[in-house]
Parts: sequence; C-alpha cells; structure tokens
Amino acid sequence: MLGVDALNLVVMVAESGMIDSSITEILSRPQFLTAAKSNPNIKPTLKNHILKWRGKVKHKMTKVCETERIQEELALYQEVIHWSEDGFYQKIEEVVVKLEWHSSFYIEASKLVKNNKGLFNPMFPRFFCERWYESLSDAIKKAQLTELKEDKEKLLADLYQRIETLKTMESVSAEGDEAQIGKLWDMASARLTKSNVDIMKLHARFLKKNKGLQEIAAKLGRMANEAQDHDRSQAVAEEVKVVEEKSDFVTDDIVGIQEGDDLSRLLPNETLFLSHPELEVIFYQHLVDKRLMNYRMEGADRKLRKVTAQSRASNNALIEKGPFVICVDASGSMSGFPEQCAKALAYGLMQIALAEERDCYVILFSTQQITYELSKQDGLKEVADFLSYRFHGGTDLEPVLEQSIELMHGDKYKNADLVVLSDFIAPTQSEHIDAMIGDLKQCQNRFHAVCLSKYGNPALMAMFDHTWSYHPSMLGRLTQIR
Repeated sequence: MLGVDALNLVVMVAESGMIDSSITEILSRPQFLTAAKSNPNIKPTLKNHILKWRGKVKHKMTKVCETERIQEELALYQEVIHWSEDGFYQKIEEVVVKLEWHSSFYIEASKLVKNNKGLFNPMFPRFFCERWYESLSDAIKKAQLTELKEDKEKLLADLYQRIETLKTMESVSAEGDEAQIGKLWDMASARLTKSNVDIMKLHARFLKKNKGLQEIAAKLGRMANEAQDHDRSQAVAEEVKVVEEKSDFVTDDIVGIQEGDDLSRLLPNETLFLSHPELEVIFYQHLVDKRLMNYRMEGADRKLRKVTAQSRASNNALIEKGPFVICVDASGSMSGFPEQCAKALAYGLMQIALAEERDCYVILFSTQQITYELSKQDGLKEVADFLSYRFHGGTDLEPVLEQSIELMHGDKYKNADLVVLSDFIAPTQSEHIDAMIGDLKQCQNRFHAVCLSKYGNPALMAMFDHTWSYHPSMLGRLTQIR
C-alpha cells in the first residue's frame, strides 16, 4: 500500500514551487521595477518585505489540511492504506459511501470499484490508493492555490499602498538612506490623504524656517552619546604598540658614503687594491683603520614597545541610543505659536528617530492623554493625526509623567529619552514623581524639557537633565538654561 503522513503531504505540496513562482511574478511587475529604478534604496526593503510574506504564507498553506473535510478524508485514507487485501475487498464499498459527501475522489472511486466488482486482483488495492493519493494531493494543491491567491492579492494591495505613500512622502522630506527608507516603509501601510500630506508639509516648512527648533532637535538626537556615565573614571592603561625608529643597521635606503670596515657595504672601486699584490697591503691597512669607503644605509627599525595612556576604565564607553518618548502639552495656553513650535519640534524628533531606527512614542496631554506610536505599521497616519490635533484644555503634567515612567520600565522603552514640550505653567511635581525620575536616571534614561513660554515654573523644570527655552515672543532666539 502507498502510505504518507498527512502533514508531509501538505508540506510537500506547499514546497512545490508555487510560492517562488508567485514571488518572481510579483517582482517582475512594472510598478515595482519602476519604483526600484527611481529609488534604488527601496529594492532591498521590498525584497525583505516579500521574503517575510513568503514565510507567513507558507505557514498558512500548510494549515489548509486542518479543515474538517480534508481531515476526515486524510484520516480515512490513513486507515485504508494499512488494510490487508482481504480487509480491503470486504470494506471498500463502505469506504466509497463515506467519500460521497466530502471527497472529489468519490465519482472516480465508485467507477473503479464497479469496474473491478467480482474480481480479486491483488494489484487493485494499491492502484485504488494511488489514485486516491493523487486526488488528495490535487485537492490540497487547489486549496493552497486559493489561499496563495488570496494572500497574494492582499500583499499586492499592501505593496502598492506603501509605494504610493513613500512617493507622496518624497515631497515632505528629503530622500534618506536605506535605513531611513526601511523605517518609512514599515510605517507606510495606511493611505495618506491630501490633507495629511499638506499638514506634514506645513510643519516641515515651519521647522526649516525656525533654526532654533532645528538646533534643539539636533542636540536632543546627540544627547545619548553625550550622556555622562558616573561609573566611568580615568585610569592609566598600558598597551603594546609597534614603534618605528631610524636605524643605520636597517638597509632600506642608500643615503650616502662613509668610511668604515663593513665589507658588505664596500664600494666596488675599493676592490681595485686587491687586484695588484703591491697594493693589497694598502687595502688591509684601510680595513684595520676603518677607512674603507662604505655605502651609508638608513632604514626604519620596527619594535614592540609598551605605551602608557590615560583612558576610561568602563567597559560601556558608548551608551546605546534608545527610543524617544515625547510628551506634548496640548493645553489651551499652548495654542498659537507655541503649538506650532511643539508640533514642528516633535516632527523633527520623529525624523531623527526615523533616520536612527529608534522608536518614537508621542503623548498629547492636557486634562487627558492621547497617545500616538509613530513607528508602528500606520505610523505616518499617526503623525498626520497628531499634527492635526487642536490644543485645548488645562495642563496636568503628573499623569503623563507617571505614564511615561511606566513605559520606560518596560523592555521596549528602556534607555529612552523623555522629552517634554510645554509652557510649564504648572505647579511643582510631588516628591514621589521626583524620586521615580531619579531612579530612571540611574538606568541611563535621559529627561529633557523644552519650555515654550517665559513664564515657566523654574522649580518644575529643575527635575530635568537638560532644559531649553524657546520663547514665542523672541522668534528664532534660542537660550539654553543649563
């Protein structure tokens, strides 16, 4: 009898080349060839996306046998192939009846049994099972093709959408490198409307016009590498280096002529004294007196020496850059120019996070909190929604600080930079909040504040590592407080 494990049958059909053929067809489509030609950095990103899809769809295709109809037929087939010939002839008609309602093999099976009725052919059971196996294989293949076709259509729709969104984003930000394109691709699953693009263009222009905000964003992007590690101290370190020194004993170059007794460096004319017996004594006299004319040689002698230098004793000389958690004050007192500054600065930090492959999480706070995760699948849509939000309500800083601290205790946002954009017209925070922030500072989390009003509470801003003031009434003026 012909035996096969049900899972092996499904995997064998799934690996028959159907998926690879679909991938080849997708990559050869004019839309993707044109996109890759116009932006070479998109090609590896596109291929990586399709390879991830390949793994997912293959897994889904191996699950098609889990439907009730296929499961029942596979179980019956597995039972029949282990029967003896006598058992097969006794029960085959019952098997055909069971196939009637759920198998495409039923009609062929009925004809085979009818044509063989009354004959005891020892080859018939094997032939019957072979035909049944082929029918099962075809049925699974059809089910997998249906699954593949549906998933392929979804993939194509997703790819077209991402390419269209990336093309739209070219008018908003300058073309980036492969890493930035890859991050934009991950965020481009949602369709952007014209109003979405217009609002991003508006804030991109505002950021470009206000150089002070650009300077703050750039400094915040560099802060991770400039963070002080209190456990690091100056220490004397010794290391072995190769040192070159000038030496007359290394024959690299001829630099002149000198008197000496080195026969290996002897000038050819000195050997003329040896050609006549009466002059030979003069040669030996010059040799004893070290007056033979020698080539003067000079070269670099390379030696291993220990070099002592001051160095940091810490193993972690560079602190890894973490995500951004940006808290934006959306109270009514921030409306107008401060609102524009806060949104533009947050947009600038999002671009830095994008270029450096850092996650970016925005929390709008007033009397309630609204969160935007800018690095997720529809992150660009989240950016547009955030930039479109109108500020109103009062300032309540404590709940948003608690939420941010909770985020930074998780694995995803550990080592994060917390940036608060506010007018800081609010009371000083409780000792409880101050203590929690102090604990996170010991874990290399950094806390930054950008004050968009000259009436901000200095005591409230004292809890931050770095504080800047950018006043609406002093356009373009940047003052770093500390």
